[in-house]
Amino acid sequence: MNRREILAALAVIGAIPAARAHAASGDLRSAAREAWLYGLPLIEMATARARALAGPDAVLKRLNTFGHGRHLAGPQSRSVTTPNNDTLYSRAWVDLSRGPVTMEIPPTGDRYISVAGMNMFTDNDFVLGTRTTGGAGGRYTIVGPGQAGEGPDVVRLKTPEGWVLVRILVDGPDDLPAVHKLQDGLRMSGPAAAALAAFAERAAPPLEYFASVARLLKANPPPATDGALFGRTAALGLTARGGFDPKRFDAAAMAEIAAGVAEAQRALRGMRPGAAVQGWSYPRTTLGDFNQDYLFRAAVALGGLAALPPAEAMYMQPVAEQGRMITGAGPYRLHFPADRLPAVDAFWSLTMYEATPDGQFFLVENPIRRYSIGDRTPGLRKNADGSLTLWIARSDPGGDRSPNWLPAPPQGPFSLSFRAYLPNDEFRDGRYRLPALETA
Repeated sequence: MNRREILAALAVIGAIPAARAHAASGDLRSAAREAWLYGLPLIEMATARARALAGPDAVLKRLNTFGHGRHLAGPQSRSVTTPNNDTLYSRAWVDLSRGPVTMEIPPTGDRYISVAGMNMFTDNDFVLGTRTTGGAGGRYTIVGPGQAGEGPDVVRLKTPEGWVLVRILVDGPDDLPAVHKLQDGLRMSGPAAAALAAFAERAAPPLEYFASVARLLKANPPPATDGALFGRTAALGLTARGGFDPKRFDAAAMAEIAAGVAEAQRALRGMRPGAAVQGWSYPRTTLGDFNQDYLFRAAVALGGLAALPPAEAMYMQPVAEQGRMITGAGPYRLHFPADRLPAVDAFWSLTMYEATPDGQFFLVENPIRRYSIGDRTPGLRKNADGSLTLWIARSDPGGDRSPNWLPAPPQGPFSLSFRAYLPNDEFRDGRYRLPALETA
């Protein structure tokens, strides 16, 4: 070996520790990115639970009991992103760690109702109601992992903690008393739950965030099918059973973790939740039962927490100038030919939202207090040929257009969400598509 070869070999040997350090830091960054996205649904669920029990919009006094929203959502409703303005919500946060709970659903007849049981990873483990069990009501036993329930009507959550969210259709203000009576017929009983711990929110410093994710994982073990994910997060030390030691990271490691979290947040901002057809983004078939699509699950937790599966409801957003945000002056026109009205077996609506800086969506105040428009909107006018035209505008479009006006904010970006409840086969398989949103 000549002198040049010896020097080259020594250079390679000397570079090995640096190469290993670089690989380790890259692994740590990737691990932090994946772990942050994986943990976001747990964090968002814990945040929604805390707000329901103690926040400004608190509707619950304790776990394992129902609380009711008595008014349709409005601009003041800020506890859960993208609320609908079609149904009243009743909700219960359940803790099955001390045993099953029982739930009674009153008869609702032909009125639409869904009772969704979501695990802490935001999957819909069951949906009871109009589509699945009918309108006769019933008594159900909710059991957790490894528990045996009694009776024929047993439903299961895959995590010991979870959320039961009830949606009951309201046909305008005069219909509220009837829906309140139905809400009062919702009952839940079970063992007293343990005191609820506090958890970090999504904007917390990374180590606080991951420590909370670890505690949530310990209380709600993930499925075995997530095992590969925890292999990829090994450099961070986050385990499926809630292992995490925030004290073991030095300043260089902290910088890599912060970089990984920033990458995760950028990935969320660039996420398209579904296929775009004729200017609308359609949901993936895995909505509400996400399997290992962790980025999609995180995006829905941030922008549409508690989304139902497509068989129950489909959610479409326009593909606009800035992702789903519309920035133009408008007005905008949405025209349905007479033979192409929305293909649903329950109801449909188009809802207006403004976005918060952290990517959540809430209803917008406007002079006529109309936050959504749909097949049950009083005074909605069809055209002479049976077609229907909706007008989305920052100010009243006037004349014959006014009855079909959905107000947009006077300035700034906004977003729309089209909801189709109990979409029929044509809607679900793509034979029916929404018409394009056009600039008038």
